[in-house]
Amino acid sequence: MAIITLTTDFGLKDHFVGAVKGAIYKELADANIVDISHNVGPFNIQECAYILQNSYKHFPEGTVHVIGVDSEITEETRHIAALLNGHYFICADNGILDLLKSDAPPTKIVEIAIHNADSGSFPLNEVFVRVACHIARGGTLEVVGKPIKELHEVRDLSPSVTDSGNKIIGSVLYIDNYGNVVTNIHKNFFEAYRKGRDFEIQARAKVLTKIYKKYSDIVDFSLEKNRRKGAGELLAIYNSSGYIEIAIYKSNPKAGGSASSLLGLEYLDAISINFK
Repeated sequence: MAIITLTTDFGLKDHFVGAVKGAIYKELADANIVDISHNVGPFNIQECAYILQNSYKHFPEGTVHVIGVDSEITEETRHIAALLNGHYFICADNGILDLLKSDAPPTKIVEIAIHNADSGSFPLNEVFVRVACHIARGGTLEVVGKPIKELHEVRDLSPSVTDSGNKIIGSVLYIDNYGNVVTNIHKNFFEAYRKGRDFEIQARAKVLTKIYKKYSDIVDFSLEKNRRKGAGELLAIYNSSGYIEIAIYKSNPKAGGSASSLLGLEYLDAISINFK
C-alpha cells in the first residue's frame, strides 16, 4: 500500500488535520499516512515548496503527496494531480508544483474532474482524499482527470548577480523552527561566482566571512571551554539542502532569541554577498 503524506497550512489547533486523516481511513482503512508539516505559513506556497522539495525525495517512489496550502478551487485556479520524479502530487495549480518541477519536469499532469455540486471550501476532504486513495490503490491519473501540459507559473525567487559578478543579492527563503535563516543562495550558485575569492555575507548590520559545514564547526574543541566560541555565536553554514543559512549556535527562539529575531530578518528580506 502506497504512503500518503500530508503537507498543509492548517496548524494543529483546529479539526482539519484530523478530519482529513479520518476521511482517508474511511475510504482506505489500511492507509499509511505520514505528516510532513501542518505549520506552513498561511498561503505561503514558496515555503510549502521548500519543505516538500527537501522531504519528498526521502520517501519511496510511488508515494502520494497531498498538499493543502491555498487549495481552494477558483475560476483561475484548478485542481491537479501529477507524477513528478516518481512521486504523485495532488494540489491546487497555484504555483507549488511549478516550484517543485526544478528537480525534474512532471511526467504526467491531469486537471482533476471529479468535483460535484457538494464540493466547497474543504477540497482536501471533498476531492484530494478521493484522488489520493484512488492512486494508493494503484489507480491511474487518467481516471480522475484530463491531461494538461501547462502549469501556473510563479515568480522564481532566485538570487541575482550584480556589479560585474562581484555581488550576489539573495533573500530569505525560509525560517526554521530554531529561528535559523535559510537564504535562497545555493552552494553551487555561490561557488560558481566566488571563484576562490574572499567574501562578506551582509545580513542587516552583521558581516560574516566564513561558511561552515555544520553548526558545531564554530567551536574549537582544542581550546579550554572558557576560551571557546559556543552557544549564542552567529555563523553561516551550508544547510542539509545546500543553501547558505545564517544561524545562532544552539539558539532557542523562546529564551534568548534566534538569528531571525536578533537580526530582524523575515521572509523575503535581502541578504547580499560581496566578493573581494
